[in-house]
Amino acid sequence: MQRIRLRYTKRGRLRFTSHRDFQRAFERALRRAEVPMAYSAGFTPHPKVSYANAAPTGTGSEAEYLEIALTERRDPETLRALLDESLPGGLDITDAVEARTSGLADRLTASVWELRLDGVAVEDAEKAVAAFLAAEAVEVQRKTKNGMRTFDARSAVADLAAARPPADRPGQEPCAILRLVVRHVTPAVRPDDVLSGLRAVADLAPPVPAAVTRLAQGLFDEESGTVTDPLAPDREAVTAAPTTAAATAPATAPGTGSA
Repeated sequence: MQRIRLRYTKRGRLRFTSHRDFQRAFERALRRAEVPMAYSAGFTPHPKVSYANAAPTGTGSEAEYLEIALTERRDPETLRALLDESLPGGLDITDAVEARTSGLADRLTASVWELRLDGVAVEDAEKAVAAFLAAEAVEVQRKTKNGMRTFDARSAVADLAAARPPADRPGQEPCAILRLVVRHVTPAVRPDDVLSGLRAVADLAPPVPAAVTRLAQGLFDEESGTVTDPLAPDREAVTAAPTTAAATAPATAPGTGSA
């Protein structure tokens, strides 16, 4: 059995697709691309697809991950292209690598988010960010299936900064861009929770809903404060495999060979 790990996006209007909607679209793409999927056992077999830490409905993403199991070997890049052609625009397969290591989900320990706040001046956003980062704890509430839950949104935030939008952005209305790095903790702290925290500590309330996009997710490097590519260990393992095989092969003396 071969395992392939894929990175995919949710762009434009497709950011409003739920995780279940994406699952249905992806399974249709698997059938269209005639991927030799491995299936689970039991009365209702289903393709072996493992989804990892999907973004909330309504948020865009450049870094969603999943893993599929195949019964026949396929070239990862060829498979990526076939699946990408079989999915609607906005749900794009941007990377594929053969799984050579374990624990993809364990390598998704943090996310980088971009929050576009239309109607908010950068100066106001900077003041709110400073107040948020200066607080020891910022309690927010979120409605769950078990009722309202109160938790600290500050402790999970590794970095938060405000910036101006790109110079080529059309329009003259105020706009602030927040760049957020948040650790994956329990309970999960989402970008909306951080916005609630900014409202609580600095009364920052954007006049329109924020446009939220996940830019990356992976292992959080405490020293550099960056989020690393979770597929990098698999690429390195693929690159190292031929070298390792050559190094362990028995040496043959010059001028000798098999009969």
